[in-house]
This record gives sequence, C-alpha cells and structure tokens, in this order.
Amino acid sequence: MSATTPGLSPYQQDLRERVLAAPRVDPPAPWHSVFQPYAAVGGLLGIGFGVDPRSGNDLVMVVSSTGHGLFDAVSGEKIARDRDPEDDTPDGPDLSCPGLGPLTGQRVHIAGLYGGGLHTTAHGGWCVDAVAPAWPHHRVLLSGEGGAPWRGLHGETWWHVFDATWSELRAAGFSPSGRTLAVATSSDLTLWTRAGE
Repeated sequence: MSATTPGLSPYQQDLRERVLAAPRVDPPAPWHSVFQPYAAVGGLLGIGFGVDPRSGNDLVMVVSSTGHGLFDAVSGEKIARDRDPEDDTPDGPDLSCPGLGPLTGQRVHIAGLYGGGLHTTAHGGWCVDAVAPAWPHHRVLLSGEGGAPWRGLHGETWWHVFDATWSELRAAGFSPSGRTLAVATSSDLTLWTRAGE
C-alpha cells in the first residue's frame, strides 16, 4: 500500500490507488485505434467534431499553433489543412472556428486550451473520465454499461486507455454521434472508432 495522501478520506485514497495501479490498455471491442498509435500535432490547442456530408463519417478538426487540420475519424486520413487561417483561435461564446474542407461554411465548436468540452457519454452506456491521481499527469478512463471507474474491475467494466505523461491534456471525449473517442494533448491526437458497429 502506498503512503496516504493528506486531505483524502480512506475511500478517496483507495480510488486514487486503484487508478494509479491500473495499467494502460487498449479499449475493448467494438473500439479500435484509428492511428498507430497517434497523430503528431505540435502546438495542439483544441479539437472539435463535424460530419462528412459525403460519407457520414465523423471528422475531427484540429486547431494548433501552426494552423488547422481536418481528419477522417474512421480512416485517419488528413483531408484538409489550412496553415494560415484567418480566424486561428476559437472565439465567441461558443468557442468555435470556421470549418475547412467538407466543413467549409460551418462553425465547429472547439474544446481545449481555451475551454469547452467534449461529450463524456455515448450511446451503449459508454462513459469517459479524465482524472489526475498523479497531477499534472492525466489518465483517461473508459467505462462501459453506464459504469464508473470506481465500480467493477479494470479490464472488465473500465479501462485505463490513455496516460498523458509527456504532454498536457487538452480534451478527451466522444463525438456527438458517439462513434469516435478522442484524446488530444498539446502534442498529439489519439482516436478510436466504433464505426460500422
């Protein structure tokens, strides 16, 4: 047993130890990785989602210090890039940026450094939580069947799917469709999809 952390109740200490002891694992089926293992995006500020009007696939828009990019969340293909966008950071009350590529003419809500957030639940009872038991390092926990990381067993009802030890966490969550799970840090983008489920 590790040393107790001042200010935590025995219950909270147990939760902290449970999360710290859980190894990072891949999400269970039907989730599968889009990138192997991630897409490098230096200076990532935030991400947002749209839908490709042609294929119906989720699209992930990435806002970074070097411009904007758009990825297909099923294939991982980069389908659009703007290295010098006129509206380069999320603004307005909805923290949005103008879309690019197939999202041209739309505003895309961005979650990340400037605020905002992604969906934390998805159909099928999936939930995602970002926790920091060893702050400033964040861990992303996926749970199924409407569960929570403090119930059930790791690898059965919840999974530690991401460990942000090298970069700052910007956003973690689901697309509005619930078919994509994304984790964005200041240096990279990790995606899992369950498209075709």
